[in-house]
Amino acid sequence: MISLETERLILRPWEPEDAGFVLNLYSRWEVQRFIGNHPQVMREFAEAEERIRVWRTMDHPLHGAWAVQLKEPLQPKTRTPLAGTLLLKSIPASGETLPLQPSGDTEIGWHFHPDHWGHGYATEAAAAVLATALHGGLDRVVAVTAPANTASQRVCQRIGMTRLGQTNRYYNALCELFEARAPQPQPD
Repeated sequence: MISLETERLILRPWEPEDAGFVLNLYSRWEVQRFIGNHPQVMREFAEAEERIRVWRTMDHPLHGAWAVQLKEPLQPKTRTPLAGTLLLKSIPASGETLPLQPSGDTEIGWHFHPDHWGHGYATEAAAAVLATALHGGLDRVVAVTAPANTASQRVCQRIGMTRLGQTNRYYNALCELFEARAPQPQPD
């Protein structure tokens, strides 16, 4: 997985020592409330360690799970804090068999710590990953949000994704669907 940099952010692979942040992030109801059909908060440090292990084993040249880190610390002489997660991964199709099977589509998504909401970090990180994906060989990337998750829908629109309406094609859930397509070469 490649690391990326934007004006204010470093997107890098997750490291085992990031487990404390992962637990802090995913143990918050305000972060988890729109994730999955039956949202649950993370409760154990071992869950955070396992999540990082899974993220580190993603095997695709463009897919990944990035730790989003601020380049500048919030306060002088403090460690540059992690702000959230940026994901580019296979999205499962709705279906009756568990685990759900891959749909063949690639999904972009993000989860940010509430301390970092409202600063444009999700938009900045997602735009960088989306551009890398579409210029790196993916023809199409989708994003799905819970119908009530208007903040993530605004991020989708800010990064140039097109709203396609509601669908139940993924995750066995009714979602708002967005897509971005790779630029097509112009004829001479």
